[in-house]
Amino acid sequence: MSARARLAKRITFIVGSILAFAYVTPFLLVFVNSVKLKPEILENPLSLPVSITWENFQEALTKMNFFRSLTNSIIITVLSVSLLIIFSSMLAYYLARTKSKSTKYIFLVLVTSMIVPFQALMIPFMARFAPFVSWNNRAALIFFYIGFGVALSTFLYHGFISTIPTEIDEAASIDGASDMVAFWKIIFPMMRPITATVAIINALWIWNDFLLPRLVLTEESQTLPLSTYLFYGQYSIEYGQAMAGLVLAVLPIVIFYLILQKQFISGISQGAVK
Repeated sequence: MSARARLAKRITFIVGSILAFAYVTPFLLVFVNSVKLKPEILENPLSLPVSITWENFQEALTKMNFFRSLTNSIIITVLSVSLLIIFSSMLAYYLARTKSKSTKYIFLVLVTSMIVPFQALMIPFMARFAPFVSWNNRAALIFFYIGFGVALSTFLYHGFISTIPTEIDEAASIDGASDMVAFWKIIFPMMRPITATVAIINALWIWNDFLLPRLVLTEESQTLPLSTYLFYGQYSIEYGQAMAGLVLAVLPIVIFYLILQKQFISGISQGAVK
């Protein structure tokens, strides 16, 4: 290895280490402050705890009604992600395999819609769908997530499906398989890496979302991010309990990501950037 290559490798390692440290530091600070008493946090939130206490987690579990909020988050996330995978994969397959002006236009509209932020549509959107929200909160939220997430998911699936040879579809057709059978029996199993990517991206977004559930859900069906808001009162903030609540809220989705990280990286490299 030449001197220039070694220098470039060292620079890359140093820059990567700095970025990794900058990324991990906020999570470490949240955890460190979650085991500290409130006076210690107010005195110096960057210091290590003088004595570790787990009372913040006990209080957080009670105030958040953790297991009810966890159940709501799991139901909403699992159903939303599952339906997004089903609808987006089928739509992407149709758009990728059907070559016409209409499919190109539909795909262009989907890609264009990804640049419009929810905040720009929030007020007219909620005013229009207020009657629908009033009678089934969780179902309405899942419906909204599908609508807002289908564009990105279809875009990712479309890039992956475009790399699958059409000869596979033709061979399935010759054997007598319909388009639906060919897709679910042959094409969809081949899309496991990109499906893991779509699942992780949408699960992270839906699990951690605060604004849309805040507008739609009631207290009985609140998710974990909403339950962490209970520690921020009008006149006081329970910092230690709030930090403990944040740890409890992000821990399940972090575990989910760690389980699927290999498939996520594989999906990104094989289809998302093509």
